Amino acid sequence: MLEDGLEVEGTPERVQRVEAIVTDYESLLHQGHRFSNGDLKSFLQVVISDPQLTLRNLVVSSRQRNFGRKALTPRSLNQVCYFEAMERCDMVFGVGPAGTGKTYLAVAMAVSEFLNKKVRRIVLTRPAVEAGEQLGFLPGTLQQKIDPYLRPLYDALYDILDTDRVERLLDKGLIEIAPLAFMRGRSLNDSFIILDEGQNTTAEQMKMFITRLGFGSKAVITGDITQIDLPSGKRSGLLEAIDVLSTVDGIPFVYFDEKDVVRHDLVQKIVRAYSTHEGEKQKKMQAPSATSSTKGDFPEL
Repeated sequence: MLEDGLEVEGTPERVQRVEAIVTDYESLLHQGHRFSNGDLKSFLQVVISDPQLTLRNLVVSSRQRNFGRKALTPRSLNQVCYFEAMERCDMVFGVGPAGTGKTYLAVAMAVSEFLNKKVRRIVLTRPAVEAGEQLGFLPGTLQQKIDPYLRPLYDALYDILDTDRVERLLDKGLIEIAPLAFMRGRSLNDSFIILDEGQNTTAEQMKMFITRLGFGSKAVITGDITQIDLPSGKRSGLLEAIDVLSTVDGIPFVYFDEKDVVRHDLVQKIVRAYSTHEGEKQKKMQAPSATSSTKGDFPEL
């Protein structure tokens, strides 16, 4: 490090890349842009991941998105792909661990589409009481029973839009938050629909949901296949959808991993540790037992 500059060593291509990033950074500062809340670190991670991206283009494109009272920026290459997929396609699957922004970014995109009058309403849903939706066993009114399971969707909305505005839109029915069971038999037109916790749907529920898509609508399905809470013997609708729809043109699947976690740094380390542990456990389960018998151990009958 020089007193009045920065010395970079490496191949000519890498030096030029660093020079371009630093030049963009200085230019953005002179234009009044201020990086905060870890934004610069996130920007750099995205730019480094994709040689085709520039720091300037990434920052400018983030300014062009209207997300209510927030200006959100992709913090990883997979988040960039996720945004682009949601803008381009009518149905998108976001699959990955907690903390990667799957639901939050989907809600932000729904708000953006609504504020820009591309859709007339927002519909947010998730399986209630894990996947069984056995609401009758819970105390209170129906709304009191389902609210705890839909709270993460409310939290995202209140973070992106003013509280009073969210309440008004809910009262008018322009934003609807409901358990998955309430989607049956409906056809949703001119709507942005999000199914959260998709891993806890059954195959039948998932098929029911994705066939609700009406004219002028978009659907985003999010889920974490490592957090399936279905009863034993029930296959996850998200896993089924991956098998059935992965080759269908126009339905992109965006996969996130621990590098995309945007919560506390410890969360990224925790996700990585659990992933490693699960991998080792799977290897042990698949390894042949030292005490297993071979065909030759048994006398012929």
